[in-house]
Amino acid sequence: MRRQPVSSPRARPLVASAAVSALLAGCGGDVSSTHTPVVVDGTVTIASASETPSFHPYSQFGLSLAPYAYDSLVSVAPGGRVVSALAERWRAGATSARFTLREGVTCSDGTALTASAVARSLRYAGDPRNRLVGARTALPGVPFTVSADDAAREVSVRTASPYSFIVRTIGLLPVVCPAGLADPAALDRSTAGTGPYVLSNYASGGPYVFTRREGYAWGPRGAGNAAPGQPARIVVKVVPQEATVANLLLTGGVNIAMVTGPDRERLAGHGLTAAQVPTVVGLTFFNERSGRPLSDPVLRRALVGALDRKGLANVAIGGDGTPARHLTARDSLCHADVATGNVPSSGAVRGLRAAGWTKNGRGQLVEGGRPLGLRVLSSGDFGSTLPSVAELMAVTWRALGVDVDLVSESGNAVVHAMYGSGDFDVVVGSSPGPQLPAQLVPYFSGPPSSGELNFAHVTNPAYDRLVARALRSPGDAGCADWNRAAAALLRSADVLPVADGTSTVYGHRTTFRLAPGGRIVPTSIRLHR
Repeated sequence: MRRQPVSSPRARPLVASAAVSALLAGCGGDVSSTHTPVVVDGTVTIASASETPSFHPYSQFGLSLAPYAYDSLVSVAPGGRVVSALAERWRAGATSARFTLREGVTCSDGTALTASAVARSLRYAGDPRNRLVGARTALPGVPFTVSADDAAREVSVRTASPYSFIVRTIGLLPVVCPAGLADPAALDRSTAGTGPYVLSNYASGGPYVFTRREGYAWGPRGAGNAAPGQPARIVVKVVPQEATVANLLLTGGVNIAMVTGPDRERLAGHGLTAAQVPTVVGLTFFNERSGRPLSDPVLRRALVGALDRKGLANVAIGGDGTPARHLTARDSLCHADVATGNVPSSGAVRGLRAAGWTKNGRGQLVEGGRPLGLRVLSSGDFGSTLPSVAELMAVTWRALGVDVDLVSESGNAVVHAMYGSGDFDVVVGSSPGPQLPAQLVPYFSGPPSSGELNFAHVTNPAYDRLVARALRSPGDAGCADWNRAAAALLRSADVLPVADGTSTVYGHRTTFRLAPGGRIVPTSIRLHR
């Protein structure tokens, strides 16, 4: 396995990696780590695996830290229920939604938040000319318009075509106050929201310091930020190595951190909080661009059918793994077992000969005299076990006679190959699992052209037809069609999820609540002695 030089990638969201916005993933729950007295006006330190080059809440990188300084119209409670935030009530249909704002909400500069200000923020986020990658991954995949009635405190949204999840997309987007929209470039290094904290100190590479606002009382279900034990400061510390994160958790050098790899074993039995966050490990894409070998569906199905899914899951988890049942994590909306009976089986290998694939005298799989070669990419940056998953795939395919160029690269280089050069045939990644099936649609349909999210150039008419039907049903009423759509992708071997897994969020003398993707709800944090 060789490591290639790193290229500079374009800024693109990566659904195949843990870099997918935490806003999109499934909900966690309440956890507690101690019964000791709380610390008044203390400081909580949270470890982050990567730097935040921009705090713009609609950027690819700023979305994950946005909840400390920004609020959304609604929030999602453990178990997936939508609850109040900036909006005290709402109603929605297939093509529209109306949100009524709470009274008394103010921005961090002291100005009152109006319906017009919210509408302006949503329009800015949804304007394709602004090229806001983070917002794009969170908003509906159809055009929408926004209007406001300041007297009634109402914000109304209308989509150009049916969209099942208006409230769970637009309603969960961070709202930027007018001062921030007046100078959007300043949002890279400052915050302008209604949230419980403001960014008060920034250094390249961290730490990032958030300081508590006074008078905040409009968090999820009306939560405030002044209860005993709520920290006066939140410090986000960049710690790339999980082994170091584990050491800091054990010594109290950080209070909260997520760990996904084998270091979890040595954290057990030390009195730490341990909250599980479901994930999909090894979400694998196949390059279907014209001229690439895997544009042939017979070949894709044969390669997937040859794989030992249980063996791959064991490697992906680093133990006794469970083959993934869906493209999304097990706590996501509409989750069900769609893999069984739809992922190609070993019988698909027999279709190779009928499609013109044979072995030459050297045991190579050839078609029209040309040997089959595949470039398979992975990155330990997206999960420590993923290069090993890719290696096991390569072993299986080499036994079929495939010449596999197995390449382990940096995460940035993999992103560049996916969204830039297109120089890959298979890419093995990982996903926290978006909460909504609709949020995967841009990655499997739409124009397969430069700048679009369909980087693998998937064309699946059955998927597109079922998605169109599912979008006409509000909320989870369309789950049957959403699952049929996912099954269509699996049958065609357009994608392969390897294993159902978890990440773990730990707390040292801290209690907190987890929201989508393992993100900590700021107003829930309590620091204990």
